[in-house]
Amino acid sequence: MAKPKAAQAADLQAPLANSQVVLDLERYVPALLVFLANKITNGSSNLYRKHFGVGVIEWRCMALLALEPWISPSRICQVIGLDKAAVSRSVRSLKDKGLVEVRSSTQRSRFLEIALTPEGCRLQDRIIRVALERERRLLADIAPEELELLVGILNRMLRRMPIVDRPIDIPE
Repeated sequence: MAKPKAAQAADLQAPLANSQVVLDLERYVPALLVFLANKITNGSSNLYRKHFGVGVIEWRCMALLALEPWISPSRICQVIGLDKAAVSRSVRSLKDKGLVEVRSSTQRSRFLEIALTPEGCRLQDRIIRVALERERRLLADIAPEELELLVGILNRMLRRMPIVDRPIDIPE
């Protein structure tokens, strides 16, 4: 015989009663950042794929290449925080579409440098207008002084990541 729904719900709560610490997902900053980033990324990726033929990871690479042409894949990883495999796939896809050019490094022949092609620059110019409109919509309810505070806080958090990623004593 199946348990009533109230009993099933109580069974789901039972592990929580034994736990000493649970997260408040409406106040746990890493979760809030991830939830927001995931929603922004999914929406952007769907939109960019539909209208421009590139996903959000490819777009992030393009946006950085618009700022810093002829950089290495490792520089893209460093700035954007992507792993080498994701950057490699994105660069390969962008190259296959004629949006980036890849050459041997002018300083270290075993290394590669990447830059947008003229076609890549034109596409990046179109996508950035959409990205900025999405940002405008996201921030529409935030006052200018709140935005300055938010940007400052986010940049401070980014700078602390090396400290955050240091080894931690894992509790038993």
